[in-house]
Amino acid sequence: MISPIGLGSWAMGGTGWPASLGSQEDRASIATMEAAAAAGIGWIDTAPYYGLGHAEEIIGRYLAAVTAEERPMVFTKCGIIWESAAVQPKEILTPRSIRREVEESLRRLGIDRLDLLQVHWPATDGTPIEESWATLAELVDEGKTRWIGVSNFDVELLQACERIRHVDTLQPPFSLLRRNAGAELIPWCRDHGTAVLAYSPLESGLLAGSYTRERVARLAPGDVRLEREEVFCEPALSRNLEFVAALAHVAARLELTLAELTAAWVLAWPGITGAILGARTPRQLQQWMRAASVRLDDETLSEIAGLLVASDAGCGPISPDPSVELR
Repeated sequence: MISPIGLGSWAMGGTGWPASLGSQEDRASIATMEAAAAAGIGWIDTAPYYGLGHAEEIIGRYLAAVTAEERPMVFTKCGIIWESAAVQPKEILTPRSIRREVEESLRRLGIDRLDLLQVHWPATDGTPIEESWATLAELVDEGKTRWIGVSNFDVELLQACERIRHVDTLQPPFSLLRRNAGAELIPWCRDHGTAVLAYSPLESGLLAGSYTRERVARLAPGDVRLEREEVFCEPALSRNLEFVAALAHVAARLELTLAELTAAWVLAWPGITGAILGARTPRQLQQWMRAASVRLDDETLSEIAGLLVASDAGCGPISPDPSVELR
């Protein structure tokens, strides 16, 4: 029911918030959404946390300018609460807080119903997940959201939610370098009819060939990308850059960009429903928007698995088939 690729809006939050990816012009964000719609991308993934509400506001401006038939689906989240940009946010999932967040998101987006409401992160405030999930279930019954899902949950939490109401979606990190979700989470979702929306498939551009060791060294202390130690920190960084360099030869042979190849690999994994790909400009979007139409054959998938083994890059299963033969 959804396009294989959704547009991520993290960068649209701009600056001035704890996990900012840098400055971003609002007009560029709107132009990117217009280009995404023209390319057949039917959903936008966002969150109140992105820009402390700013990303949702910009999406709302875009939605107000298109017809109901042209409107993409909007997937947002709840559970990260901030007092100000200077104070670390907290993961709060009390029923009252969830309801307040939903009303604020609907106001910023200028719509009457969300297409998907997701729990952004497990709570750290002590609220039982059963209590939080029951509130999301009530919001479906009340017409505030069409579907409900979770992000960054483990199997135990998924099972707790499923006992109360079906988990429509799971949003885990999943890429060629962070493959752990392929071990238990994605199989659980396949068994229970839960859609999987993979985030960070390009690892902020590292898997698109956008980083050198020097560029990573220039990232400011505290940059959110550096929290991904298995991607951006040594000794993993050297292995990852070696892998990307080898993968570039595969992409060139297939006449694909690195971004298209790495996104296509994620979409080829059994159980993946869609991948969330971010772009700041229509030009960036062009680097990966063909990925949904790319079909990787078994020989290419085996070759990529072999490159992962040779470079020892990333973590998690290299293939959904443990008996895969490496080239």
